[in-house]
Amino acid sequence: MELRINNLNKTYDNGVKALDDINITISTGMFGLLGPNGAGKSTMMRTIATLQDPDDGDIFLDELNILDNSTELRKVLGYLPQEFGVYPDITAWELLQYFASLKGISNKKDRNEMVSYLLEITNLTDARKKSVSSFSGGMKQRFGIAQMLLNNPKLIIVDEPTAGLDPAERRRFLNVLREIGSDHIVIFSTHIVEDVEELCNDMAIMNEGRILARTSPSDAVAALANKVWKKIVSRDAVEQASTTYQVLSTSYNADNTLNLRVFGNSIPGEGFVSVSPQLQDVYFSHLNGFQS
Repeated sequence: MELRINNLNKTYDNGVKALDDINITISTGMFGLLGPNGAGKSTMMRTIATLQDPDDGDIFLDELNILDNSTELRKVLGYLPQEFGVYPDITAWELLQYFASLKGISNKKDRNEMVSYLLEITNLTDARKKSVSSFSGGMKQRFGIAQMLLNNPKLIIVDEPTAGLDPAERRRFLNVLREIGSDHIVIFSTHIVEDVEELCNDMAIMNEGRILARTSPSDAVAALANKVWKKIVSRDAVEQASTTYQVLSTSYNADNTLNLRVFGNSIPGEGFVSVSPQLQDVYFSHLNGFQS
């Protein structure tokens, strides 16, 4: 199964070009769409989900032109937006039963089995009699996965799902996604590098409506071998360093000095040592235009 996006463009009325000639093919598995806030990721997710129209371009799921056949696409789509509302004072069990009915699961036995199974895989069985509106952020996101899977979708879109989750809830959420990722096309949109690093075997980096890089996390990191350098500097030296070197990132040490990581095809200067690249280095190198 493949999702093919061809020459996709979208410019808003305020002049912001949210999608700039997007061309990409995504196959079965976990695909990470990595980029900062405002990169165009949510516009791309909503467009694929047929919730808004592009200015031009085509999107195909195998042979289905989804922009011309939105009803057919939604039969096989699971979509979890950044935020979603829930009904007050309705339990997780009742709400999933209701959503299952809306999605055409009319047989009560089949519906009960499906709801029980989804509550189990999202680790919400013990909370099935609690009101969804009382759930924590992470529990709501896991409930979102449960409702998303009711129609056994072929294409799953999750948009910034771990933003705001505490570490424990983030871990539970990622574990659930990891379980379902092998049998579906799962597009995972995020600005959190670690999420892509943990989950995805395929990825793209996006900014200002454009795809800057299409690769796998492992290949992306390997391509930066012998191109990332580190030096410990004082806080006062950082501003000067940013004008002298291609700075990827800085991080504090316990003595209030900073680790300066820079990009360079050769040693940038005195005191620098070569270090193993990380996916975060890849991300910042593309955002800053150090790789093209």
